[in-house]
Amino acid sequence: MNVPIEITVNGALHREEVEPRMLLVDFLRERLNLASVHIGCEHGVCGTCTVQMDGKCIRSCITFALQADGAEVTTAEALAEGAQLHPLQDAFWEKQALQCGYCTPGMLMVCEELLRDNPRPTAEEVRERISSNLCRCTGYQFIIEAVMHAAEQHGEGPAAQIAEVTR
Repeated sequence: MNVPIEITVNGALHREEVEPRMLLVDFLRERLNLASVHIGCEHGVCGTCTVQMDGKCIRSCITFALQADGAEVTTAEALAEGAQLHPLQDAFWEKQALQCGYCTPGMLMVCEELLRDNPRPTAEEVRERISSNLCRCTGYQFIIEAVMHAAEQHGEGPAAQIAEVTR
């Protein structure tokens, strides 16, 4: 038996019927065709499926779509505004913080949350925050450098713009 849900994803309201056991990652990928939400470990360990629900990062592979009923979900697709990349996306590009790109959307979501919570993090704070997401290509140093670069480029005042860009 399907259950009706209402989820706002990247600013658009979606009214759908889902099986109670449908995972949010499957809903986002299969129903809404959002390709940035990757499926990795399917156990909530690797972070490739990370999205924000009501402004907080969650693992969509261990969250039922039904649990997101009434919530606002944000995926990496919502970071850029048209052709204008989000400051973090620019920094990832500039500092070569991606290789295969599989972990990148989840990393971007975690890092956006970090900069929104703490516009001037230390390298250690960045390292701690991204430790929950696995990357097999970069060794993390370039990712840390990219986040630090985004914070430096946008300083205290413009760092608030980083948070504003995603709202």
